Parts: sequence; C-alpha cells; structure tokens
Amino acid sequence: MDTITTWFTLGLLGELLGTAVLAYGYTLVPESDRRRYLLLVAIPGIAVVAYVLLFLGIGTIQSDGHTVYVVRYVDWLLTTPINVLYLGLLAHASRQDIGTLVGLQALTIVFGFAGAVTASPLSYGLFALGGAAFAGVVYLLYRDVAAAATASLSDLEAGLYRTLRNFVVVLWLVYPVVWLLSRAGIGIMDVETTALVITYLDVVTKVGFGLIALYGRTTLVSVGETDAGSAIADD
Repeated sequence: MDTITTWFTLGLLGELLGTAVLAYGYTLVPESDRRRYLLLVAIPGIAVVAYVLLFLGIGTIQSDGHTVYVVRYVDWLLTTPINVLYLGLLAHASRQDIGTLVGLQALTIVFGFAGAVTASPLSYGLFALGGAAFAGVVYLLYRDVAAAATASLSDLEAGLYRTLRNFVVVLWLVYPVVWLLSRAGIGIMDVETTALVITYLDVVTKVGFGLIALYGRTTLVSVGETDAGSAIADD
C-alpha cells in the first residue's frame, strides 16, 4: 500500500467512525431537532463514499502535470454547502441569506476546482474568484446570520452557533493555503503531504463539526431539564 492510499484508508476509517457516532447521536437529540440533525450525519456519510472511491483510485484526472482528485471536489461541493445550511437553519436566518450562503459556498468549490484543472495564470484568477465567494460566506456568517442567531436564540444556543461558525471558518481557511502550496499552486508541497493534510482537515472539519453540534445540543437539553426541575422544586 503506497503512502497516499494509507492516508485515504485512515480518512475512510475516520469518516466511518464519525458517521456511526453521529448516527447514534440521532437518538439523543430532541425529535424537533432530528430533521436538521440529519444534515450532520450526511456530511461524513458523503465523505465515506468519497474516500472509498479515493481508496480505489477512482475519480482522478491529470491536469497541467499534477493529479486532481475530482472526487474530493464533488465531496466538498456537496458537504460544505450542507455545513453552512446547518448554520443558517440553526441561527433561524432568512431563506434569502441561507440561499446566498449555500450558493456562495458552492461557488467557492467550483472556482477552486476550475483553478486546479487550468494552468497559471488563469488558475490563480479562478482561485481568487473562489476566495471572493468564500469572503462572502464569512461576511454573512459573521454579520447577517450572526444577527439572526442573536435575535432568535438563547444565549447558550447563540454561543453554540458562534462556536460552530468559528470552528468551521478557521479550519476552512487552511484549505486555500494548502491549495497554494500544492502542485496546483506554487508546488512546494509534495503530493503525499498534501493528501495527508487534506485528509486530516476533512476528518476534523466534518466529524468535529458534527460532534460539537451534538455535544452542544445535548448539553442544552440537559440544562433545560435541570432548569425545569428547579422550577418544579421551587413551586
């Protein structure tokens, strides 16, 4: 087994374990939240399919002297909009803001892929367009959607929104750095290291995001039950 296949195998195991834990978490969240919670299970679940294909060597193309893992971009095109969709729904943001968030995040991935399969200097122009789309995502998450969360959620719930938003935004900022350092950019990071870093980020962002959301939601339920018990005792 070569080095890259080893990273893909570890990524597959991480996503499988994360999907299983989050699927079990479905039984722990209130029924009113379960429909939205399924988005969290879908994120690593989609990644499982992607990593199976990567392990089998399916879904790669050669472009301008380097390998492009098309499967990764398909995975990100599906899962990262789901991430921002979850945040928008959690914050009770408007449909317009949620739709804009999902659209801009999808454009981020589309332009990133287009940059990876084209030669420079066009690739850098497409990469910059992807960066601009992501800047729009960050703007909405920290402004309009954050305002909706503050207006509609309790302090604890709004705190959970901010934690999830900061977690995903900070980690997603690492991806473009890797893109620039990899063979698609200036090429100082070799293919094996790129595969390792991306696999690590994929597992942490997808599974970690879900686990934080699950822990936060179950904690809120526990706090609510404690408060209700105290109120009954006071009566």
